[in-house]
Amino acid sequence: MNKNFIYGIASVKKGETLIGYIEKGSWDWGGTKAESVDVEAEQVPDAPVLTLVQKNSQISPTFNLIQLGYENLQKVLGGTLVETGSGGNKKVTGWKAPSSLVELRDKWTITFVSGQTMTIANGTILANLGGKLTLTEVSKVECQLKVNKPADGGAPYEINDTAG
Repeated sequence: MNKNFIYGIASVKKGETLIGYIEKGSWDWGGTKAESVDVEAEQVPDAPVLTLVQKNSQISPTFNLIQLGYENLQKVLGGTLVETGSGGNKKVTGWKAPSSLVELRDKWTITFVSGQTMTIANGTILANLGGKLTLTEVSKVECQLKVNKPADGGAPYEINDTAG
């Protein structure tokens, strides 16, 4: 594979667990540009004499989760699973929305078809049930992944060759 290009979502994991299918064409990096302040001098009218960098660029991916099994709903929305049966016959038969404030924070891994993997050490997922309820499209969970500074102070995210 040509590692000069990044394309295609092969999988998205929260922790070590796949979260389900992502709607085609819905992934958007949602980034912000770096912020800076230009220092101007009266004696130099044609360009700044110095640029002070205030903030690095950031990513905040948005995407739509369309595989809405009850376990997948819980992974991105929180809440609790409804189980019926007992012992070895327990079966997940539903999901209940959270009744209190939810903060879902974890490691995120996005594997690209092009042969690289992005690791976000500390990501917070914000999500809501969205889309339309029709016979021509599926409902979805609209997600935004906020990339936070890792507890160890390392890089907020990295991209490496996919292992194996």
